[in-house]
Formats: sequence, C-alpha cells, structure tokens
Amino acid sequence: MPVGTYNWQDMAALAPAIILVVGGCTLLLTEVALKSAGRGYQAGLSVFFAVIAGLAAFSQLASPGRSLFGGFARLDAFGAATALIICLALALTSLVGQSFLREQASERGEFHALAQFAAAGMILLADATDLIMLFIALEVMSLATYALTAYLRSSARPAEAALKYFVLGSFSSAVLLYGTALAYGAAGSTKLADIAAAVGSGAHTPLLIAALALVGAGFLFKVAAVPFHMWAPDVYQGAPTPVTGFMAAGVKTAAFAALLRTLYEAFGQRALALGAHGHGWYVAVAWAAILTMVFGNLLAIVQRSVKRMLAYSSIAHAGYVLVAVAVGAFGGEARAAATQAAIYYLLAYTVTVIGAFTVVAALEKRGGPEIDDDTRYDGLAQRDPALAFVMAVFMISLAGIPPTAGFVAKLFVFRAALDVGAVGLAVVGVLSAVAGLYYYLRVVVVMYMKPAPESAPAAPRRMVSMSFGLALAAIAVLALGIAPHSLHQFAHPAALLNP
Repeated sequence: MPVGTYNWQDMAALAPAIILVVGGCTLLLTEVALKSAGRGYQAGLSVFFAVIAGLAAFSQLASPGRSLFGGFARLDAFGAATALIICLALALTSLVGQSFLREQASERGEFHALAQFAAAGMILLADATDLIMLFIALEVMSLATYALTAYLRSSARPAEAALKYFVLGSFSSAVLLYGTALAYGAAGSTKLADIAAAVGSGAHTPLLIAALALVGAGFLFKVAAVPFHMWAPDVYQGAPTPVTGFMAAGVKTAAFAALLRTLYEAFGQRALALGAHGHGWYVAVAWAAILTMVFGNLLAIVQRSVKRMLAYSSIAHAGYVLVAVAVGAFGGEARAAATQAAIYYLLAYTVTVIGAFTVVAALEKRGGPEIDDDTRYDGLAQRDPALAFVMAVFMISLAGIPPTAGFVAKLFVFRAALDVGAVGLAVVGVLSAVAGLYYYLRVVVVMYMKPAPESAPAAPRRMVSMSFGLALAAIAVLALGIAPHSLHQFAHPAALLNP
C-alpha cells in the first residue's frame, strides 16, 4: 500500500474490531497468569469488551461514510449497524456460555478469546471494500470459529464437526479466492469501486459474471444457503451449543453484510443481466432464496432433535434474508428498503436464535449425550416454568407470530418484495413460513401440553449470567415486536448503502 494513503483516523475508525482484539489478547494473558481454578471473571471481561466495542460502533452510526486505507475498507452506518449486531451476539454468547462451560468442566479463557477474535473478523468483514481485505477478514473469522467448534476436546463429535467445517470452509474460501482472481483479471483491481466501474463500462462482462458467480457461491456457503447448506446441520449439532448460537447469529450476520456490500457496491449495475428482468443478479439470488426457504423448512419438519431442527431452520431464515438481498437488485428506494429490512431481520434473528440455543444448552447434562429428540422438553412448563416461557417466546418469534421480532422482520422483508412487484417471491416466503409453524409450535406443545415423565430430570441449575442472558434475549424479542417502528430506525442509516 502506498505511503500516505492512511492515517491514525483510519485506525480509529476500526475501533470496534481493535477493541475486541485487545479484549481477546487480554483474556489470553490473564489465563497464562491464572493461579487458581476461578475463571468466573472471564465471561464478565468478555461482556465488558463487547459492550465497549458496541458503544464505539454506536458512535459511528451517524457517520456520513468515508474510505479507509486507500479504499480497502469503509466507515459508514451500514458497517456500524452490523458491528452493533455482532457485539450484541458476542455479549449474549459470553453471558450464557459461562454456565454451559462450567457445567461441562471446560471453563477456560481460550473460549472467550476465540469468540472475541471471531467477532473482530466479522466486523472487518462487514467493513471491507476490497476483495483481498474481505478474504483476510473472512479467514480471521473462520479460523476462530473452527477452533470454537472443536472446543470441547473430551468429545469426538465437536472434533468431527470442526473437521467437516474446516474442509468445506476451506473449499468455499478457495472458490471465493478464485472469483477474486477473475475479478482482478477483468477490472485490474480487487477494490469494489473499481470492479463497479468495469461492470458499468461493459468490458469483460463474461469474466465478471464468472467472478460474480464464484464470489457469490463463497458467501452463500457461509450463510448456509441451498445448495451450499450441507455442512450446517452436522456442524451446528456437533459444536458446543453456545458456539452454535454464536455461529448462527454472528457468522450469518457478517456474511450477509459482506454479500450485500459486494453485490450492491461492486456488481450493482444492471449491465450484468442474468435474466429477462434486467436487474443484474436478481434471478439468481431469487432462486437461491426460494430453494433455501423451501428446503430449509421441509427438512426441519422431519427432525426430532431440537438442536438439529434449529440448524435446518437457520437455513430457512437465510432464505428470508436472501429475499431482501434479491429485492436490492432493483436499486434506488428498493435497495434502501431491502437493506433496512435485512439489517432488522438479522438483529431480530440474532437475539432469538441465541436465546433458543441457550435453552438447549441449559437442558444438556454435564458429560452426557447431546439432546437426541424433543422428549426432554416434555412437561418442561411443570418442571421449570420460566425456562419453558422464554423457549416459547423464541419459538413463536422464529415461527413469525406476532407480537414478536420474527413476525415484524418477516413483514418488512415481504413488504419490500411486494413493493417491487416480486409477488411470487413473497408468496413462496409466506407459504414456507406457514410450513415452519409446525415444527416450532411442536416444541411449545410438548412443553405445555404433555405431562412430565416420571423419569424426567429435575429442573436444570442455571447460573445468574445465563438467566440474565435469557431474560435479556426474551425482552429484546418482545420489544422488537411490540415497538418495531422505533427500533426499526436503528437500521435506517444503514439503508443508505450505495442506493
């Protein structure tokens, strides 16, 4: 990079990511100097750094937007909003993870440090405006999540899940990198602005279409969209449950942010028409959204493991966000509305899915097998009314029933689709959401309408941190559903992403 293309203000703009890196290093250093088994402070320290990073991101929401490091990254409200969601996911994961790790006798500083490093990579991924920078941030995030997936070394299942994730993740990264090489060959640069100029000029269009296809495939893998979803169920089921929630929320948010920025800022011109609509990549993304919504919901219906069901449902929710991504292909006000809907959906999904996986974690026994079916939830309302209530809130939100965040998030996405005339896309989304009612409400039914078996375990013990995290997530789900318009403004500045 030429000397003089950046200054200290560029570094200050990356404050959220830098704070998390400092937090991860601090946690590792305190672990080295630890002389006793007491590690209760580590979760609090992780939450502290997540909150500080979130405040730094919040202060950037009003940023008008400016280029950083000579065009390698960008400071704008879109990146700040994404960083806020990621910091929220990190704080909730740290809160609820402490109780799980203690119950599994695996409370070590490496867990929280890796989560901090992964979150830093996620934030950089959302800020990147150069495909090389984007690839580096993606690998920072991925390497940390690979290690988190294999964190419980006493069990074979996490190691197997981590190996699958590593092998398939490496393949997707290679595909993305090859797409980057093709983009460089066509535009002579890997910066999104330069690629956009090449797209607008119409030069090397076949090469740019190939680059778009490969880069898009790499991102679709990270968000677990069909047909790149094969890794998600096994990895989500095998990973430690708090890690599963963090991956489902944080990785998905960061990957969608990078996908939105890449498509809108680099390939937003209609010169790359892939169908009769003439809206660039609309047809390709719309079909990906349809397949992801339909197959995600249909495959979730037949699952009896609640954790695996949530894994397949995460695929379906990726499809709903892809609807918003597809709508953005129409540009102008449609792109602004689509970006706003996507950010709001990712915020709502983050608090909901982390809460749901936390309940799953609370019901897992120390050293015992994973929850293999939903019988552990039979009569849960009798044994632990509070836990059953928050789980019902999360299931109702994921199903899209008012007055919860999930209902409002789906409403914003489908309304954005209808506004541009994508009626078929909206209809498929609504029908697939109706299909999802079955497996979400099934969990509520067994908790409240089935008697507790005589052999059912007693109500699980929970630390204050886990109870507080669950309460915070449930309150957020209801608040986002009851007062949507006031909280919807959170995503409004981010909607200005290259309309």
